[in-house]
Amino acid sequence: MYLHGIADNRMSATGIIERFEKHGLDVVAYDSRAHGESGGEVCTYGFHEKKDLSRVLDAMPPGPIILVGTSLGAAVALQAAAEDTRITGVVAAEVFSDLVTVVRERAPFVFTPGLIRRAMDLAQERGRFQFDAVSPVVAARKVNVPVLLIHGAEDIDTSPEHSRRVFAALPGNKRLMIVEGARHNESLRSEVWVEIESWVETALAATPVP
Repeated sequence: MYLHGIADNRMSATGIIERFEKHGLDVVAYDSRAHGESGGEVCTYGFHEKKDLSRVLDAMPPGPIILVGTSLGAAVALQAAAEDTRITGVVAAEVFSDLVTVVRERAPFVFTPGLIRRAMDLAQERGRFQFDAVSPVVAARKVNVPVLLIHGAEDIDTSPEHSRRVFAALPGNKRLMIVEGARHNESLRSEVWVEIESWVETALAATPVP
């Protein structure tokens, strides 16, 4: 299952569908809330999206589920994997460790801490969610399935330290790839996809057959 990033939609899964169909795998992609053709006015960065994902899984036949998420999608994937036992593996590219930290890092330097906090309060009021509860790094402590983390070494939007913090929190089977020369949304290069395909095959082979 492919989970797109912010300001994107399911159409970005086209290449991924073609890639994994060659391996005999089905690929599901959908528009996240407040994106593409899905409803909703506010993105909550995984707070509500992880439940949306579970509802999508409700409509699917039983079987191993590997989530492949980028940026926002990676955050949703990890938060969902902490709660939904149907998920059997996660590939997370350029994930943020927690929403509060990444917002503070990305805010213009002229914004005071008080102004940033007020903006957070407004966002969670409009989106009916808890800003402080959006934390892939906290969710990672409860993830017991294989996880492949990927991050660009030159990512200045969401620094590689975010993935390193998530990696440290994961208790089980895990791998972290830092891609040299890659900025945000640039880490999934052709040579990295070869590694992802191999990792997915290994994760599926290790999944117990019900």
